[in-house]
Amino acid sequence: MSTDKEIAIRFDHVTKEYKLYKNDKARFRGLFNKNVKYKINRAVNDLSFVINKGDSVSLIGRNGAGKSTILKIITGVTYPTKGEVEVHGKISALLELSAGFDQTFTGRQNIYLKCELLGFTREEIAELEPDIIEFADLGDYIDQPLRSYSSGMKARLGFAISVNVRPDILIIDEALSVGDRNFRKKCIAKVDEIMQKEDVTLLFVTHSLETAKKFCTRGIVLNKGTKLFDGGIDEAIEFYEARE
Repeated sequence: MSTDKEIAIRFDHVTKEYKLYKNDKARFRGLFNKNVKYKINRAVNDLSFVINKGDSVSLIGRNGAGKSTILKIITGVTYPTKGEVEVHGKISALLELSAGFDQTFTGRQNIYLKCELLGFTREEIAELEPDIIEFADLGDYIDQPLRSYSSGMKARLGFAISVNVRPDILIIDEALSVGDRNFRKKCIAKVDEIMQKEDVTLLFVTHSLETAKKFCTRGIVLNKGTKLFDGGIDEAIEFYEARE
């Protein structure tokens, strides 16, 4: 890992704990009474790593390894209980692809809504709009309310926005399973195109180790929020598979 490159993401002894209450009633009471009993779930445990600008890294681990929590911390959905996090650059996260949409708006209106939430001006969005619409390939549905869309169509629109906003950091969590076979091939080709730019940082989470190998040069193996291995993608996959 080169030390002369700019840092994109840094975790410094990061821990994330969640309070698990017996039920919703106990959780509500816990907001006002510290004596309400709960269990602690440590989703991320004293985790440190640095991802440099232009790196392509896969987070590898079984369900419950802490991968999704790490992505939520990076994207600002949640915050660490302990430790420090640095994130430098504009993030495009392919997590919940239809998040941030308004069901009463048309697809075209939702492009503006979601891009404005990402910090783009209307002039910048107007420049991006044709590429997003072409990639989503929704035909006349682009001017229909989102409530008339199937879940796959919503995901296609979400993916089209996320990959066309020219991110500094691209985060993908199983999003390449979107749509039919041809659209998945189109998605993979687009990510490949984005990664040809040396300054784009990729953080990738997938259960397909072959797909991780295709896009990433480095792998971080996790178990119960703890880092077990950090190195080349081939070695990381070999380490992970040896433990399975």
